[in-house]
Amino acid sequence: MGQTLTEKILDDHLVEGELEPGEEIGIEIDQVLTQDTTGTMVWLQFEALELDEVQTELAAQYCDHQTYQFDFKNTDDHRFLRSAAGTYGAHFSRPGNGICHNVHKENFAAPGKTLLGSDSHTPTPGGLGQLAIGAGGLDISVAMGGGAYYVEMPEVVNIRLEGELPEWATAKDVILELLRRLSVKGGVGKVFEYTGPGVETLTVPERTTITNMGTELGATSSIFPTDEETKDYLARQGREDEYVELSPDEDAEYADEIVVDLSDLEPLIACPSMPDKVVPVREVAGESVEQVIVGSCTNGGYEDILPAAKMLEDREVNKKTEMIVAPGSKQASEILARQGWAAEMMAAGVNFSEATCGACIGIGHVPASDSVSLRTFNRNFEGRSGIEDDNVYLCSPEVAAAAALKGEIVDPRDLADELDDLEAPGVELPDKYDGSKADLISPDEAVDDELIKGPNIGNAPIGEPLEADIQGEALLKMDDNITTDHIIPATSDILKFRSNIEKLSEFTLSRVDDTFAQRSMDADGGVLVAGENYGQGSSREHAAMCPQYLGIEAVLAQSFARIHKANLFNFGILPLAIDEETYEKIEQGDDVEVVTDVAAAVESGQEEFTIRVNDDWEATAQLDASERERRILSAGGKLRLTKEQYEQEGSSGATPADD
Repeated sequence: MGQTLTEKILDDHLVEGELEPGEEIGIEIDQVLTQDTTGTMVWLQFEALELDEVQTELAAQYCDHQTYQFDFKNTDDHRFLRSAAGTYGAHFSRPGNGICHNVHKENFAAPGKTLLGSDSHTPTPGGLGQLAIGAGGLDISVAMGGGAYYVEMPEVVNIRLEGELPEWATAKDVILELLRRLSVKGGVGKVFEYTGPGVETLTVPERTTITNMGTELGATSSIFPTDEETKDYLARQGREDEYVELSPDEDAEYADEIVVDLSDLEPLIACPSMPDKVVPVREVAGESVEQVIVGSCTNGGYEDILPAAKMLEDREVNKKTEMIVAPGSKQASEILARQGWAAEMMAAGVNFSEATCGACIGIGHVPASDSVSLRTFNRNFEGRSGIEDDNVYLCSPEVAAAAALKGEIVDPRDLADELDDLEAPGVELPDKYDGSKADLISPDEAVDDELIKGPNIGNAPIGEPLEADIQGEALLKMDDNITTDHIIPATSDILKFRSNIEKLSEFTLSRVDDTFAQRSMDADGGVLVAGENYGQGSSREHAAMCPQYLGIEAVLAQSFARIHKANLFNFGILPLAIDEETYEKIEQGDDVEVVTDVAAAVESGQEEFTIRVNDDWEATAQLDASERERRILSAGGKLRLTKEQYEQEGSSGATPADD
């Protein structure tokens, strides 16, 4: 039997386990990336492991979330990250150089390589044939130290693309169509592998738009084969020697097949406040729009901004609408500027932002109250934009530009009919991606050789071994689809404390219940209760680290998002799955007890646990955990276990926490 492309890359990097869906596998990691809001803890954990240098082929540290540096704490973080990159041997991308996924795609992403990143949209380079996976920061630290990355072998689903996109339909509409069909939970435990004749009609930037938002499906990763388009893109980046031909075997078997006829697609839009609330643009046409933003790591490349620029040429943004371009990289801005397109857009009334994640996480360009914002971003979770009652729609750059011109949501096909001379811009790549590399510092150019810590930078917290008894109050009961933005918000007033867990913990779950943190400290621990898909969204391990700091010992949920569940293990919090009946019956404030010697049960491999509520009724909860994950739980988290193993094995470079 032949192999899928995903299986081929995994097989080449396999160090433990078998490629059977549902089985835990360990893989060797070639490249790692991290960014400024997760990176500080990554390097503090790396320091705590007492490692001397990065062991992967390549490591890259980006500064893309807090680039405006509102506070010395932000700037201190960036200085610390620069010093960590110099001390341990990583590339350093200075603040303002661009979003990690975009800059990595431009400079380092390589077909056939594995990439692990402490950001959930790490799968972006899948459009180049790289198998890229998002993970928690501690997993990045261990991988940088030479350890394998462990993940449950996903099902590989064939997304067969047929036909060719018609005018005004875009790659963004491909992924929105999949979200419409499958929902934000439709990719959990899966890799989406794109095949079929439609693939060759898409450029690499179009493909990376699709793989970027595979994360919104809950997918482990998304990947395209390589072909002449891949070779052409790498050549334009000056990296043609990194091209490798990759494709699935003709007789490869997939867990499922989903056919998307590109020819049938039309402009789509995701309505507030979830990426899967997708409808045709014409269904919501006429909605007044006060803000439009083109950019982010999803649609922030030169190829994404240029269509909007062409649509705005010799025109002006509607007087009641503000339009911002938030490029994914400085390279995109530089090329647009050299070609005159940046000036053209400014003349039309567009404001240019620094190349940053900012607006996507609620830092800058926060919408007005009771207003509509159209964005080419990947997420529109309620409140993520920086205001709780927001109305954020997700769309393609073409739909965004059309709304900016009209002042309301409009299908660009209808606007073209109205304006006569408005033509579909299509996709155009520059002859050469010749932006400056001045803001990318290689290890050989490092300016630091020791860590520089400001007063806001703390230490990596180390948990305590799992105890026999877990009993406490159900401190908070939550609905379905609670995101990591709910657990630890990313707004500027909170984000600056990512290096200071004691302070950051004060904001835990504040968007759900602003009394939670204080009640947790007063109660000296307890448990959390949640519905389905708990912890979806960002990879931020702080969403597990802060509850651990507050004394949370277990989370009872109907289901967990992949990365967050791994983070709960990594920080010694017991993730127990409960059924819908139990979820409905349990109430906030109830007393919950796990009726067993928990430490012994976890260590022995026990899967079913009895929980007793208020000494009144009992229910069964499930622990789905590998032997390795059970060792991590028992030890009180991956950092403690890894340190203990390094101490036992010495600094020989043996695989930590993974033998």
